[in-house]
Amino acid sequence: MKQVKWGILGAGWFGEKHAEALSGIPNVELYALCRRTKAPLKKMAKEFGVKKTYTDYDEMLADPELDVVSVTTMWDAHVEPTLAALKAGKHVFLEKPMASTVADCRKIVKAANASKSFFTVGHICRFNPRYAAAKREIESGSIGKVVSAYARRNIPAAVGATVLPKIGPIIGDGVHDMDLILWYTGAKVVSAYAQTHQFNKHANPDGGWSMFKLDSGATVVLENNWCLPDGTAFQIDERMEIIGTKGSVHIHETHPNFSVCKDGGWISPDTTYWPELHGIRAGALREELSYFATCVAEGRKPTVIKPEESMAAVEACLAAEKSAATGRVVRLKR
Repeated sequence: MKQVKWGILGAGWFGEKHAEALSGIPNVELYALCRRTKAPLKKMAKEFGVKKTYTDYDEMLADPELDVVSVTTMWDAHVEPTLAALKAGKHVFLEKPMASTVADCRKIVKAANASKSFFTVGHICRFNPRYAAAKREIESGSIGKVVSAYARRNIPAAVGATVLPKIGPIIGDGVHDMDLILWYTGAKVVSAYAQTHQFNKHANPDGGWSMFKLDSGATVVLENNWCLPDGTAFQIDERMEIIGTKGSVHIHETHPNFSVCKDGGWISPDTTYWPELHGIRAGALREELSYFATCVAEGRKPTVIKPEESMAAVEACLAAEKSAATGRVVRLKR
């Protein structure tokens, strides 16, 4: 299989997670890194043995040997590097959320569909075995028509504080579950209503609840709180239930699937998204990156998620944020 040369554009915390996962994929060479600040860029390059480093992504994209780019900048800085990478003929793995506005999402979708390069958005939950199993059950018709869905994705306040200056919990985490529910149902969101709460001095609310109506008639409720007590045993309180006319699906991703009791109390480390397995960063992140690398190596267009599907999840969550800000139901135009 072809060796895929991969660059990371935006080498912050999640860029480092990409580097860890990519380093364990046999047909991938972690080839280049790009970050505006030189000191952490140099440190990361040394840690992962990457020789090519850049502070200007246009210079990195000009390298004819580079095959794929991970865009792991903050969500409001996705558009320009993504469009530039596609224009340069690179395959693009863009982290979620796709962009910070629907207009910017449309720009990316248009460019991705017009390009000969492969493009995907990193909706990691589609590579979580439990959510993928739920997709198979629902698609088989075993639970009948979906009429109700509830999901929660809550994190401790200390973790939330690191991202709340830049993004809010509804779009930051709710976008995961909205994407899953739209994936399961094939439906579209027709309206959104949300309320948020804020008691810390961040740019965004600490948490919120959102309710959506789908054109299939189903009701969806999302709970996203980034203010769990810092003594919480796990990093993500993640659950979902899908109710159908003939049955239901229930996913409980966190505690107590794996727990350790030691000094300081109970902890439940991640076993799903990017756990360490025999010295390699494994889990759903590695699976989705490996999937995209295989698509590139084999010249096979990725099909797990379409650009329009990623945009639909962003549009729904931004509508919920608008509802929370205005106190009104927001209806989505179709």
